[in-house]
Amino acid sequence: MEMIERINALKTEKKALVLAHNYQRPEVQDAADFVGDSLELALRARKAEEEIVVMCGVDFMAETVKLLNPGKKVLFPNADAKCPMAAQLKPKDIVEAKEEFPGASVVLYINTHADCKALADCCCTSANAAEIVGKMPSDVVLFGPDANLAFYVQRRTKKQVMAIPSHGFCRVHDLIGERDVAKAKAEHPNALLIAHPECVPAVQVMADAICSTSGMVDFAKKSEAEEFIAATEVGMLHRLARENPAKRFYPALGEAVCRNMKKITLEGLLASLEDESGEVEIPREIAAKALPSIERMFL
Repeated sequence: MEMIERINALKTEKKALVLAHNYQRPEVQDAADFVGDSLELALRARKAEEEIVVMCGVDFMAETVKLLNPGKKVLFPNADAKCPMAAQLKPKDIVEAKEEFPGASVVLYINTHADCKALADCCCTSANAAEIVGKMPSDVVLFGPDANLAFYVQRRTKKQVMAIPSHGFCRVHDLIGERDVAKAKAEHPNALLIAHPECVPAVQVMADAICSTSGMVDFAKKSEAEEFIAATEVGMLHRLARENPAKRFYPALGEAVCRNMKKITLEGLLASLEDESGEVEIPREIAAKALPSIERMFL
């Protein structure tokens, strides 16, 4: 409690806003001013009035907050909290794909680094990916870096969706397989299966609903069901249970843990606030090219 009180005092003293992703440790989520998925966090960061914004998530999220707040001090408590999926896409992959498919629009998952966003026509999150791809002017859309999300989008649009790279995936969601889901459903026969679109296609087709993490919260609130199996990173169960205390939630796979997300700790958050360490910097020329692709996501 003493650490939480110190964090809260520093937030007030320094006019700081703490944002946390749904996959963060429960105690970090509880210490944050706002908890959400990538789209919710981007929307909240976009209207931040505080002088300091602390992002508890992974590296591309901190970059996104900085892109949306170029004049503010953005802190990232642990620089080692990197997203392996974001690292799977390089700028050269986009350049080569554009040469192969001239005239194709480029839509990138927000789970990418700023130098890749600088080459995109528009960014998206799992909550709005199908809608944004459907709005692109070209018949062929280059989409990266998650091939499973590309599969999800392809089934919901008339566009030809080309995944770049063809093998991109989230290591955590890729762990959740058909057998894991079947086992969870056998153990909880009355539970509905809600799956994240980063899950493999075989799991997606088994789901009662495919949702972003914010979509999972909305689905659970509106559903008459009392039990749910969540095919996503286990940190999501904390928010689901907190916002739906009368309902029960089970992981599709208990080992579906993003260890990089868990690298942000209360101690790290406190240290970052105390000495304002971990400031995020993005080269000005890259930021100028990357920001429009994020802003178009909100249109």
